[in-house]
Order: sequence, then C-alpha cells, then structure tokens
Amino acid sequence: MRHIRPSVDPVTTAAAPDRPRPPEALGAADTARLAELLPHGCPADLPAEPDHQVAQVTVEEVSTPAGRVAVITLDSPDGRRPTTLGPRGLLALYDATRQVAEHGDGLVAVAVTGRPGCFVAGADLTVARRLRDTADARALAELGHAALRPFGELPVPTVAWITGHAIGGGLELALHCDHRVVAEGVRSLGVPEASLGIVPGWGGTWLLPRLVGLPTAIDLAIQRPAQSRLTDAGTAARIGLVDAVLPAEDFAMRAIEWTLGHTDAPDRDHGPRVPDAEDPSTADAAGQALDARLHGAAPAYPRVLALLSATEDRDTAFAAEDDALAELLVADETRAALYASDLVGRAHRPAPTEALPREIRRVGVVGAGLMAAQLAVLIGGRLGVPVTLREIDEERAAAGRERIAALVDQLAGKGRVDPTVADLFTVGTDLSALADADLVIEAVTEVLEVKRQVFAELERVVPSTTILATNTSALSVTAMASGLDHPRRVVGLHFFNPVDRMPLVEVVATAGADPVAVTTAADLARRCGKTVVRTADAPGFVVNRVLLRMLSDVLASVQDGAPVEVADRALDPLGLPMSPFALLDLVGLGVGGHVLSSLHRDLGDRYRLSPGLDTLTQQGRAVSRSGPAGTRVVDPAIQEAFGAPGDLTEQDVRERVLRGLGEEIRLLLADRVVDGPEQVDLAMILGAGWPAHLGGITPYLVRTGHLEP
Repeated sequence: MRHIRPSVDPVTTAAAPDRPRPPEALGAADTARLAELLPHGCPADLPAEPDHQVAQVTVEEVSTPAGRVAVITLDSPDGRRPTTLGPRGLLALYDATRQVAEHGDGLVAVAVTGRPGCFVAGADLTVARRLRDTADARALAELGHAALRPFGELPVPTVAWITGHAIGGGLELALHCDHRVVAEGVRSLGVPEASLGIVPGWGGTWLLPRLVGLPTAIDLAIQRPAQSRLTDAGTAARIGLVDAVLPAEDFAMRAIEWTLGHTDAPDRDHGPRVPDAEDPSTADAAGQALDARLHGAAPAYPRVLALLSATEDRDTAFAAEDDALAELLVADETRAALYASDLVGRAHRPAPTEALPREIRRVGVVGAGLMAAQLAVLIGGRLGVPVTLREIDEERAAAGRERIAALVDQLAGKGRVDPTVADLFTVGTDLSALADADLVIEAVTEVLEVKRQVFAELERVVPSTTILATNTSALSVTAMASGLDHPRRVVGLHFFNPVDRMPLVEVVATAGADPVAVTTAADLARRCGKTVVRTADAPGFVVNRVLLRMLSDVLASVQDGAPVEVADRALDPLGLPMSPFALLDLVGLGVGGHVLSSLHRDLGDRYRLSPGLDTLTQQGRAVSRSGPAGTRVVDPAIQEAFGAPGDLTEQDVRERVLRGLGEEIRLLLADRVVDGPEQVDLAMILGAGWPAHLGGITPYLVRTGHLEP
C-alpha cells in the first residue's frame, strides 16, 4: 500500500503560521484558488469551518493481483465527531480527486470511504449558519458541485464504501460514484435537506431520480425528511440506492473484493432515465399532497420536488441547484430550521447532573395495556433487562402477554429488536413480583386517586431504594407522592405515544425530589434512545400545557362564533403536522377533554371548558374526516354541537391562538417550569411535531410579535 500525495495537506496548509487569516475564514490563497474554480467566483471572506471540524482527506493505493485501487478516506480531525464538509474540507476533497486523476495511471478503480460508523454526515452546518448573503450561499453550492462531481467523471469506476452515516452531502458524494456498497447495520442514509429549509444541492436532485426512479426519490427527499426518517442499509439495497450490503466485519477487505469484481468501464449514460419517462402524474400527486399538508408554509419542499422532476441535462440541473441553494440558504425558514436542528443536536450531548444515576438491573411496570406494553418492550429491548408487568386480573394479564408478543414480533420484523427479547417479559397479577425491581413505572388510567393507590400499594412491597415513576401526561406528581413514606423517590417519566417513535420524554421533578431518582429516570430515558427535557411539577408540564392552550383557544373560538371549518383552517399558514380537529381525534376526545378540565381546574379560565366538546365526547363521535391527499380535516357536521356559526374569520382565530400561546409560554417560563425558552422549543419540536421551518415556538412567537424577547 502506498500513498498518493496530494499537493495540499488540508489542515497543515490551512493552519500554517505563514498564512494569517481571520478565524474560521478561508485563507487568501484558498480564496484565490476558488475564485478560479467556481463559475461565479469566491467571496473574499467566505465563512469556513474551524480547524477542529475540517474534514481530513487521505489517499492511499491498494495493490492486489487484480489491479490497483486508490482509496480516498475522509475523517474528522479527532476521529470521533461526525465528519462534515465545509469549504476547506471540500477543497481538500477536490485536490485529492485531482491528484488521483493526474497521478493514478494504471488504477482499476477509485473508492471513497470514511471511518467505521461514519461515511460523511453532510455539510458543515456551522458554515451554513454564518453565510451572509446569496453570494456566500452560491459559492458554497458551486464548491460542493466542484468537489463531488469528479467522482462521476474519473476515467475508472468509482465506488463509495459507506461505513456509517451518509446524510445530506455525504449521501450525495456517494451518488456521484458509479457504485455504492454499505456496511450491514447502517441505519442513517438520507437526504433530509428539505427539513432544513434547503435542497439536496450538491447533485442529489438530479442523480437520485435517475438512480432509483422519481417515486422513490420523492419518498427519500420529501416524504422521509417530513417524517424525520432516514433509510437503513437493507432498504437502501432493496430500492436500488446501493448496489450491495456487505458484512460490517472486515468491511474494508470485503469492499475491496467487491470493487475488484466491478472494474468494467463505467456506464454513465443517465439520459434515458428521466423523471417524466415514468409517470408525469407522479410529481402532480406529490405537489398536491404538499399543498394539502403545508399550505405553502415550507418552500423548500416544493422546490425539491421541482428539481427532482425536472428533465434538464446535468449542467443545467446543477446550475438550478445552485440557484435554489443561493436563495434558500439565507432565507428565514432555513435560519429557523437550522436553529431547530442545532437545538435537537445539542440535546443529545451529555449534560452535567446533580447526582450519578443508579444502576437499573430490573424494571417493573404497573399495568399491561397498550402504553404499558410499549414501555416494557422499549425498555427491555434497549436496556436488555428483565421487565415484570402486573395487571389486576388474569384476563387483563393474558391480554398483556399477547400485546407484548405482538409488539415484539412487529419490531423484530422491522429489524428494530432481537426477537429473543420476548424472554425478558413477565406479565402476572402478583404485585410482589415487582419487589426486586430497581425502578417501577405506573402506567394505569389517568386518574389521580388510582395512581396514588398504586404507589401506596407499591410502597408496601418494594424496598426504600426502588425509584417510583409515573407516566402521567398532566397530573401532579407531588399529589401522587403525598402520603407516602418516601415521597422524594417519585418522579414523572412522561413518554409520548407511540412510545417507539416519539423521541421526547419529559422527566418531571417535584420540589423535594431525590436528585438520584431524577438523574436515574433521565438516564433510563436516554438509554432508551430518547431526548430528555427536565421540567418542574407543574400542570400539563410543557407539551400538553402548550398544546391544550392551543386547542382550548380553537374550541373557544368556535363557541364564540367561528365556523368549525374556518377554525380548523386558521392555522394552515403555519404548516403544522395536522389541523386542530384532526389532532383532537388523534389524542381522543375523552382524553383531550379530561386534560382540558384538569388544566382549567389548575390554571383557570385561560383553559376554557368546551360544552361542544363535551357533547361530542358523550355522543362518541369523531370530529375529523378524510381530506385532500390523505390529510384529515374537520367534519362540518359537528357544527351542531357548538350551535349556529357566526362571522369570526381565520385571521381572528389565528390571532387568538398565537396570542394565547405567547401568554402561556410567558407564564410557563415565569413559573420556571423549565430552565429557559430553548427547553420549551425542544419539547414542542420533539413532543408535538412543531415544524422545523418555523424553528422553535418561542422565536416564532417573538418574530410574529406575540411574545416579548
């Protein structure tokens, strides 16, 4: 194995003392080189990634009896953080491919790869956040094309050896190659740019539909980002995104063997497979679905669709991507989405704690209904510890056993759990079976006295060291713990439904909570793959308090004369995941009414009771029906439950709702339910699906004048 030396060492050169430059900006020599390379030149002070984030690019040559392969490897400077591409890393990658082209005579193939666990995690978003204008944005877009495009133009076949995360620009790098192989077990392949307010603008919108077809490209670049979903290795192979899935063990050697078996002259004639050749109605249907769901609130999604479905040649298409990125990278929606992305990303980092978490070797769950079963399967599957569930009679226990078996089968079928985890679960009727649990979660009906009785019974059978947790969504944890001998060990552990998919857990601490109990509960949630927001014990905590204020004001508007169809459309310009009445159906009218009554009792007339909702609950009616493109909209027939409509407008309702949200968040922060507005934003993004294109709920309300900064 020998090195092909690039003419430029990206880090040493960029940081050399004889090349002074502003912090996190390109040096004069790099700027001059880019001015020659890019069609529109390079801004003199284009933001660049800091030294500790510059992608390291190395080139090695592997000699085998079947021929020589050049291997370009990307990694982060410390070998631990995700590898990302900013201007300096892109320039180093461009230099590497240029050196291979100039000095790689006799090569049979070129491979590009990353370290185990990370191929390339996309563009460096710290640079994107600091772009000042469209000139900066266009330069970054053009540089991405310049650095990645050569992989589709080298005289020998190119292969992406995908070792881990291949997201955004990382997957686009792989798309430029002739072939792609991925390590077994990789679960994070995707082009989520639309969720950040931009487009896959380094070649992705042209290459993707020509590789996998337009319907699959729409799924990958529009539908999955909207649902915060990435793609796993097996799915990628099935849809044709990658050529092969190789065992993770000895992946590099297996990738070399695969590459040597595919050294025929590359076929790069993408022309015949253009989007319109499949079905011109595909793009129309996708556009209608976007209009029905977003109502124009997130312009990146229709922009991605237009680029995916365009039929232009490569040069024209890449120029259109440059135009889109130049416009969108500095748009308000992108700034908001980048704020949301940064907020969620920082939430995964370890935070200082008041106490070390206790080891959890066994967990108990009181109840075996749907929520309890979901909790048990999540905890058992993630932590690999025995979970014992208790029901009040054998009939319910038997139903719980069937429910857990079905959940395990369902998740195992998707490759998300090992089917052998089924052996970890025991469901019975004897409360004393929970006596050796280190933590017990109650997941019984949402009635305070029932939950208090459960804790009182538990205290008679578990030792004083056992942590007691409640999965309540709104009830007072302090009231539940009152009267116990050890109330300080009771914490709130509010998972959201469905448990396996919702990423948020609210960890609720009472005023006198034991720090060890709180830290252990938070640690369990994080080990289950969840993001934690710590809250004080206050009515509704964060998510339900804010969501129910919104629904309460919508319902109050209807009681005051807004037609139900007007009220349901009032929030359309925000592009929320669903309309208010569709959300009510999802939550359940009985549950929604119960929480509304609880918040009315605890917080007063801001949460106005709704006689119309009570009537509909008693009648057992649904309040929404099928709408355009698979959405749900209000059923106009429910108007009778609220009386004759008046003349309130959509703007009237929207203003009332936004004003109410601003008031409620101001009071929530004044009550110190959470440490600050960012925690409210995080909770609403992950627990309520607050759209990324709006950023956090607090900055949105500040921008619209409904909350003081």
